[in-house]
Amino acid sequence: MVPDMAMHSERPVQLDGAGGPLSPQQSKAILAKLKKNGDDTNIFDKHLALEAEIVGSPLVVGNQVELLIDGPTTYNAMFAAIEAAKDHINMETFIIENDEVGKRFIELLIKKQRSGVQVNLIYDSVGSMNTPKEFFMPLIENGGYVLEFNPINPLYARKSWQVSQRDHRKLLIVDGEIAFVGGINISSVYSSGSPGSGAFSKSKSGEGKVPWRDTHLRMAGPVVKEFQKLFIGTWDQQQGAPLPAKNYSPEISSKGNEIVRAIGSSPEEPFSQIYATLLSAINSAETQVFLTNAYFVPDPQLLAALKEASQRGVDVRLLLPGKTDSALVFYASRSYYDELLSSGVKIYERQHALLHAKTALIDGVWSTIGSTNLDWRSFVNNQEINAVMLGQDFGAKMQALFEKDLESSKAITLEAWRSRSISVRIKERAARLWARLL
Repeated sequence: MVPDMAMHSERPVQLDGAGGPLSPQQSKAILAKLKKNGDDTNIFDKHLALEAEIVGSPLVVGNQVELLIDGPTTYNAMFAAIEAAKDHINMETFIIENDEVGKRFIELLIKKQRSGVQVNLIYDSVGSMNTPKEFFMPLIENGGYVLEFNPINPLYARKSWQVSQRDHRKLLIVDGEIAFVGGINISSVYSSGSPGSGAFSKSKSGEGKVPWRDTHLRMAGPVVKEFQKLFIGTWDQQQGAPLPAKNYSPEISSKGNEIVRAIGSSPEEPFSQIYATLLSAINSAETQVFLTNAYFVPDPQLLAALKEASQRGVDVRLLLPGKTDSALVFYASRSYYDELLSSGVKIYERQHALLHAKTALIDGVWSTIGSTNLDWRSFVNNQEINAVMLGQDFGAKMQALFEKDLESSKAITLEAWRSRSISVRIKERAARLWARLL
């Protein structure tokens, strides 16, 4: 699943800016400032060069990054960006549903297409299997380009048919200048927000339903070019029709102070780049590893990395769902609790909401938000996309968010865990047998 994690690059860490690669002296000065302002950690000395070797995409300076909590806040930011689009809109999503939210998106995209803004949309065939083809026809008829990723029906396959390979990415790019990345699909399940998020509201249609808790990002700045490359790469890999000529790679000036790396993973590659860089970061951690994830079914390497980090004194905390939309994943995930708790890993289950976020904070300076779950499907079969943010300022926002979620979570203790019922243990053991297929 991963390359040789023992390799270490002798090359200095390279940063890119709005005008391209920075000089070695500029890169060194920026990293030295970050290290000075952060805790004593090996992230800077030991991890970043290795990460660059694994991933290949640059660390890009000069970005503005906004943390978006839950569906209402995220959708409002997306709608505002789409409304302001002048050249093109590139959108890639696992799920787009034929519901209130999905219809609002498609209507807005049609409106922009009619105004001369080119709309290019990729949706996953399995994730959006309940959305009829007719849903997309008005956009297509108005000149929008729509691509179904890896169609379920082999008669429509544009390349070798592999039904297990899915596009799990959630990516929106507007005019090549603004990018949205995270865990939020296009669906009305996100309409209410979650309790404590500041955007929670009970609607008549949402009564009796569990609200969803998720995290997304809005980014502006030079790193958007890297996300644009990932979108176009997927389009070309899926043998979509040639994209209409637009300014997909505009010149972008510095927009802020954040350092960001765009990471995309594909099952066509020899290993998951996101998984490899996360594993590298955990193995380099000195002070803390805070992971929030919706679907936690770790392979032996990730499991060992978490236990070893805890045993060397790192504060390892897992924030996992207390409710789920997949009972099989839920019980498989819980089958790992005993050995993790026994190794000193702290586990919390989010209450009063269905946790769907996929985030990590390591040593207070290395953060990631994206579509990647900590399970075999994400690491082996899915196209995934994440943003990695480097720096203490954004890390502080991530820590505040993590601690806010802990206020609505239940701590799992080893003593209480071992007193659970026999029937629950049987469900966990049965679900564990399916771990590699989840």
